[in-house]
Amino acid sequence: MKRRIKHVTVLGSGIMGSGIAAHFANIGVQVLLLDIVPFELTEAEQKKGLTKEDKMVRNRIAAENFVKLQKSSPALLYSPKFAERITVGNFDDDLEKIKKTDWIIEVVVERLDIKKSVYEKIEQFRKPGTLVSSNTSGIPIHFLIEGRSDDFKKYFAGTHFFNPVRYLPLLEIIPTPETDPEIVKFYMEYGAKFLGKATVEAKDTPAFIANRIGVFSIMNLLHEVQNLGLNVSDIDKLTGPVIGRPKSATFRTADVVGLDTLVMVANGVSQSGAEANDFNDVFKLPKYIQTMVDNKWLGSKTEQGFYKKVKNAEGKSEIQGLNLDTMEYELQGKSDFPTLELTKSIDKPIDRFKVLIGGKDKAGELYRKTLGALFAYVSHKVPEISDELYKIDDAMRAGFGWENGPFEIWDAVGVQKGIELAKEAGYEVSDWVKNVATFYKVNEEGQSIYFDKNSGNYNNIPGQESFIILDNIRKNKTLWSNSGSSIQDLGDGIINFEIHSKMNSLGGEVLDGLNRAIDLAEKEYDGLVIGNQGANFSVGANLAMILMMAIDQDWDDLNMAIAYFQKSMMRVRYSSIPVVVAPHGMTLGGGCEMTMHADRVVAAAETYIGLVETGVGVIPGGGGTKEMALRVSREFHSDDVKNNRLRDMFMNIAMGQVATSAYEAYDMGILENHKDIVVVNKNRQIKTAKMLALSLAEHGYTQPIEQKVKVLGRDALGMFLVGTDQMLTGKYISEHDKLIADKLANVLVGGNLSEPTIVTEQYLLNLERETFLQLCGERKTLERIQFMLTKGKPLRN
Repeated sequence: MKRRIKHVTVLGSGIMGSGIAAHFANIGVQVLLLDIVPFELTEAEQKKGLTKEDKMVRNRIAAENFVKLQKSSPALLYSPKFAERITVGNFDDDLEKIKKTDWIIEVVVERLDIKKSVYEKIEQFRKPGTLVSSNTSGIPIHFLIEGRSDDFKKYFAGTHFFNPVRYLPLLEIIPTPETDPEIVKFYMEYGAKFLGKATVEAKDTPAFIANRIGVFSIMNLLHEVQNLGLNVSDIDKLTGPVIGRPKSATFRTADVVGLDTLVMVANGVSQSGAEANDFNDVFKLPKYIQTMVDNKWLGSKTEQGFYKKVKNAEGKSEIQGLNLDTMEYELQGKSDFPTLELTKSIDKPIDRFKVLIGGKDKAGELYRKTLGALFAYVSHKVPEISDELYKIDDAMRAGFGWENGPFEIWDAVGVQKGIELAKEAGYEVSDWVKNVATFYKVNEEGQSIYFDKNSGNYNNIPGQESFIILDNIRKNKTLWSNSGSSIQDLGDGIINFEIHSKMNSLGGEVLDGLNRAIDLAEKEYDGLVIGNQGANFSVGANLAMILMMAIDQDWDDLNMAIAYFQKSMMRVRYSSIPVVVAPHGMTLGGGCEMTMHADRVVAAAETYIGLVETGVGVIPGGGGTKEMALRVSREFHSDDVKNNRLRDMFMNIAMGQVATSAYEAYDMGILENHKDIVVVNKNRQIKTAKMLALSLAEHGYTQPIEQKVKVLGRDALGMFLVGTDQMLTGKYISEHDKLIADKLANVLVGGNLSEPTIVTEQYLLNLERETFLQLCGERKTLERIQFMLTKGKPLRN
């Protein structure tokens, strides 16, 4: 029988409990969020004359955390309105409601006695067959089920989410020997398909997988930093984006997570007796760490850790780093490492490791020592914490934000070279590695296969039938490419157009590729997907090209370039084959315009999309302004609707609003409810887009006919001009901002027309393009574009 999750109860409303509740609400599940009844009244409650029996008091802890959830930045909810799916309560009054829930998730304090007492209460009300899981990060899962009923044990497992739950995709599933295998399968599949998580089945070992490897890596660096005479900012420079790790790198990450949390995990592993002596020494705290803990320098939560914000002599704020020798905070100068200079021309972090380990400076020494130790460590963790090596890589990518897992990095430097690095670092790798040629391969079907220690063979990584990995098929399935784009055959009559220019910006080479892809699909295939698997879908048009043409006053060339852009977007809309666009991450300006012209959109939930052109002094020029006018005209049923919807659309564009999720993009009219879909698991996006394109083709896709647009002319324009005059008078906007807004309004209403009129899309495109060119001639616009380029801001339309 199919198990459906319609209602979830989360026990514990703290940071993790609130995050879990929010994410279930994100996917449409009703959530009951419970916490303890407060022990005492607050001063404010006493002044109101409330008693401990009042519901407001009894629900206070969960209610206050629910308010924090809604105010969280970055947002935990895909849309503020999803908060309606969460109800709060308390353990004493509302626990009996779990009779009607489908899944109970315990997220209370990390104490075995407290958790077991909660389970005792759960068993009083829980309906047989209801799922129960714990979000513990450190308590052995098998301890939790001691004394529980057989039915409780059958449906129980550890479900370890990572914080923040919305943004970190790892979900570790930790079964006990008593957990029903079918229930384990359900947890794994539900986590991947519905919650959008990288679900990894972990063994019930100390710290499970990600924290075990991640904390080892951090602790190893904590020991090496002093051995090599480096400071905390040096380490963060060397262990951040340059090697495919988050910007917070090592010490800033420790500050954010909390040094107490790091120490708890390290001590837990060390005291468990699970490690051999040489590795256990890594988990022992350096003296300076113990000093920091004693001083309560725990990071962000205590406003000082490895870093501290202070006021300098001039009264300005500055970030100082902790000198680990003197234990004093000081400004830490920028260090230059020749090794890093050698990698500047290498785009992908995975390709940099061979260069980094060859460095002759302290950076090279650090990479050799830390990678050698890491390689040795993970080799011994198979099969202790996982029988399959790919699970370790999956966990580190999804839980710690590493672009590549340890075994992938080991492959990149060479297996034998990794063994040598381990020896140089004073470690021996596990014997099973010594006869391995490579940990991963790609088979003829474009699927990743991994070396299986138990069989000595290469096996398929499970679950790949649900996604397409462009890296795996690019070599054998590329039909055409240029410097900024390529076309791949996805099979079954569907091809993919991939952008891979710098920051996936849209220049001439990309538009040439797009038109070639549409030509090819129309002649030989059934449909086209436009998608990539980079960090962002597209940050918009090539600003440098626009700036150069405008400065040189090459108006004819710029006019032709914008016309070509518009024509290309209209081909996305009006080709003879279905076109499905798959946006994710930053999808700005031209990337947004391309998305809006698709037949269908398969958006990743984490899509940050909007028309941001006003930020550089122009209006959307690739059909975006036209498209918004078209969409809003469909809703012109009454004067109130006309004015309100047009005003909303105008404000979104004029203010450069960006949706912070695909669901917010629905609210802004960028995505359309009747045809566009959202996938929570980004890994499934290209495969889903392919299946949608195929479905459209198989159901008899017919090339659409260009649409007519009702525009409102002078009456509506007057409304906008009055508004911008008031904004300028109130000093909310500059003269240049008013100029941009007025010209935007002129396009949205169809120009200087005496009455509401039906016009063609091309009419609006011409007006849009003319306005774009006019604004490119403004000195303030050129200054804005130049600022964006020279200050290293994202390239945007």
